[in-house]
Amino acid sequence: MIDLRERWTPTQTEFDAFAQVSGDDNAIHVDPEFCANTAFGRTVSHGMLLYTKLWGMLKQHDPSLNTSSQSLMFPNPAFAEEPLDLSITQDGQGRLNMLVVRVDGGAECLIGKADVQC
Repeated sequence: MIDLRERWTPTQTEFDAFAQVSGDDNAIHVDPEFCANTAFGRTVSHGMLLYTKLWGMLKQHDPSLNTSSQSLMFPNPAFAEEPLDLSITQDGQGRLNMLVVRVDGGAECLIGKADVQC
């Protein structure tokens, strides 16, 4: 059974690097001045950056795993310089439950499920 947990504090540098690699350079992710005038007041992580961090944890645990399906929701934003708790647990059917939660306040930033194969 898989039970992985990690605390991570994303940085603006990571947001910027992910924007460059993914091509998603939307101002909400990379422009602090623009974001100061939005409802968030600061830059917001790419949702897939959160998933990528979880996937990296999983691959460190077992490099042979591959995703066969995934379902992800991003109900709340994650911000640069705010710690996040990341967890991956496996249920009795082998499905992975993935969760990213803001340490301060407990808002869920990613809720997901994934099926994996070796």
